[in-house]
Amino acid sequence: MNTTLLVVSSCRAEWHSTPTDTARQQESWFLANCLRRLLARGVRGVVSFADPVPRRTASGVLVMPGHVGTIYAATNAIYASRATARTMKLLPDGTVFHERTAQKIRRQEQGHQYAEAQLIALGAPVPRAGCNPAVWLREALVAVGARNVRHRGAHRYVWRLGRSRREREQIKLGIPARQPYPKQADP
Repeated sequence: MNTTLLVVSSCRAEWHSTPTDTARQQESWFLANCLRRLLARGVRGVVSFADPVPRRTASGVLVMPGHVGTIYAATNAIYASRATARTMKLLPDGTVFHERTAQKIRRQEQGHQYAEAQLIALGAPVPRAGCNPAVWLREALVAVGARNVRHRGAHRYVWRLGRSRREREQIKLGIPARQPYPKQADP
């Protein structure tokens, strides 16, 4: 039995007005088509996440409302509880400054220049020649006004992929009994 599993981050269609029935149908059609194509390539399961934490700029403007995975529930994904809780570093423009990005700066790994430029564009000082990258990062995050936000964990959804119900049921997930779908984003 092929045990390939695909893990994806959630993608969310941003609607500029109330989504129409046609738009909702397009989302579910797109997702069903993706799952069908993955099955044809031998993938047996998909894990996806919905981020329920709203993001606001430092001035309070909502830039990401948070979502609970309504489309995942509508396509019969299994709700598999929340992922690991963590503290996020939020930049003044409402974007998340990921720990992996910080690590690239600290270790001067590939991509550190882009990450440094992102902070400089938000008002951080340009790193001085010979300065310790970890010290510069700490000072840069303070200079731009980055803030810590507690994240209770993204909602995790799972699809078993198989050509029949029997095939899908044979895939063991190792998760507790089915839980109710979440209904609203975090405050």
